[in-house]
Amino acid sequence: MKVVLRSSRIPGFYKLPVKERINILKELVPLSDEEVNLLTNSGSLELKVADRMIENVIGVMPVPLGVALNFLINGKEYIVPMAIEESSVVAAASNAAKMARESGGFHAEAFESIMIGQIQVTAVSDIKKAEKEILRHRETLIELANECDPLLVRLGGGMKDVRVRKVSTFLGPMVLTEILVDVKDAMGANVVNTMAEKIAPFIEKITNGKVYLRILSNLADKRLARAKAVFLSDVIGGREVVDGIIKAYALADADPYRAATHNKGIMNGVTAVVLATGNDTRAVEAGAHAYASRTGRYRSLTVWRKNKDGDLVGEIELPVAVGVVGGISSIHPLARINRKILGVKSARELAEVIASVGLAQNFAALRALATEGIQKGHMKLHARNIAMAAGAQGNTVDLVVKEMIRRGKIRMDEARKILEEIEPS
Repeated sequence: MKVVLRSSRIPGFYKLPVKERINILKELVPLSDEEVNLLTNSGSLELKVADRMIENVIGVMPVPLGVALNFLINGKEYIVPMAIEESSVVAAASNAAKMARESGGFHAEAFESIMIGQIQVTAVSDIKKAEKEILRHRETLIELANECDPLLVRLGGGMKDVRVRKVSTFLGPMVLTEILVDVKDAMGANVVNTMAEKIAPFIEKITNGKVYLRILSNLADKRLARAKAVFLSDVIGGREVVDGIIKAYALADADPYRAATHNKGIMNGVTAVVLATGNDTRAVEAGAHAYASRTGRYRSLTVWRKNKDGDLVGEIELPVAVGVVGGISSIHPLARINRKILGVKSARELAEVIASVGLAQNFAALRALATEGIQKGHMKLHARNIAMAAGAQGNTVDLVVKEMIRRGKIRMDEARKILEEIEPS
């Protein structure tokens, strides 16, 4: 296939084998042979599998996979796989979990695996009548929806209820029919969307309106996970550290600018586990941030307080829509291995682990802020990335890192300067 250099208009690109797509890019960009080899070296995820997961596949983008240790959750030991590129996250989670063990570890719970599907009805002349008609046909709607997945119903899941809301918009009022579906051990997006599509024509008929959107909501507030832990004062550095963490939390609870960074730290842990287990990181992140705004103001996903003994108590609550069956979690070979390492048997157990990791991550960040500051530990680990990006290899990486830390200058220019001193050209 002949293409014009630098043109992104490549007809039929999606129909081509992966190697032919790469050959086209090799000419367009151009790519070196070494770069092509890196693209085709897909590791544990074969290109033929990746090619069926998304469109226009040209390779696989790996991220580091580590395990957080020391996690004791509801009396059970866990080794927690985490896929993330950011320095210090895995180490911080492991250290926080080690401190939490001194008082029994994490205590977590997850609610039913209820997902919400939404059917938007517009152009309704009599909204109150439409609402009554939808609720009057509740059993019919449930029966229609559950025809989509008899196996799920036999397992105790399926559509359980329906609720109706009037929503005011700049285009006028709309009727929103929401179906509540127990998806059991799946994430549930596909089954909820299928059910919403199935019952939409019937809703349109009984309301005399026009249906447009038929899709699940990622604000899975019927699928919450909670975790709690006590961090003993003398274990974490004393009462001044306890007070400092609570003061940091107070700011996050009051100020959305601080809350955004506070919650980002939580999601460092949450997203790393979600990704490692082959679940939808964007869905969980969207749900978490929407839940943080449920009061009308963006706030902390965690709560920190002092108990009567002067120890620190942390709690977290957030929606965690994840699955252990279906979707990519059943296709990606590493996702299957990671679930085996983690040892979870259900979506609810996985959600409990994820909430506990989020709480651990938040504690680690707040403790660093309340003591030595976030940069000291983080930059020490980040220095390795800087050294490697500057061109250091093998044992030289450690030499460059050590010297940057000694000089107190963890920067690319400094790394290159040190590397030149160690290995003059």
